[in-house]
Amino acid sequence: MGADKERMLRGELYRDNDPELVAERARAQGLCDEFNACPAEQRGPVLRKLLGRLGEGSWIMPRFQCDYGYLIELGSNSFLNYDAILLDCARITIGDDVSIGPRAQLLTALHPMDDHELRRQRWETAAPITIGDNVWFGGGVIVCPGVTVGDNTVVGAGSVVTRDLPAGVFAAGNPCRVIRRLGR
Repeated sequence: MGADKERMLRGELYRDNDPELVAERARAQGLCDEFNACPAEQRGPVLRKLLGRLGEGSWIMPRFQCDYGYLIELGSNSFLNYDAILLDCARITIGDDVSIGPRAQLLTALHPMDDHELRRQRWETAAPITIGDNVWFGGGVIVCPGVTVGDNTVVGAGSVVTRDLPAGVFAAGNPCRVIRRLGR
């Protein structure tokens, strides 16, 4: 394993144009292209080659895009609707019984804001995303790097989740904020 990949996996600065990482993204893109083009009955085997974990009874609708695939863990009986984008430069863990609406984006990559030269040289970091069990995201939800969403939480359509959300709440907005506690 190369130095940039090791740094990426540790959440440290790494170069996204490192040849090993470019090759791994190309592999993932090929598998995403295969997944997006194949009939529904052939998608499962492609996802098992692509993802780090595909829980029993889970499925993803095409068009699906990701950076590496192997950093994505999808629990059992979970669903990603059309046009999901998961930029998995850090681990993305999605629990059991999760439903994610169309055009959702889970984005782990972070770029240096204050150091223009580091950006020019293609350095970045990444922070993991964790989605608990029985979570529901409306369409177009964007989850930013480093966020954890607690079990049994519902996030309204179009929300931009910039910080952790506790378990058992309805949250919405840009930036996303807790609106109310949910019953049961």
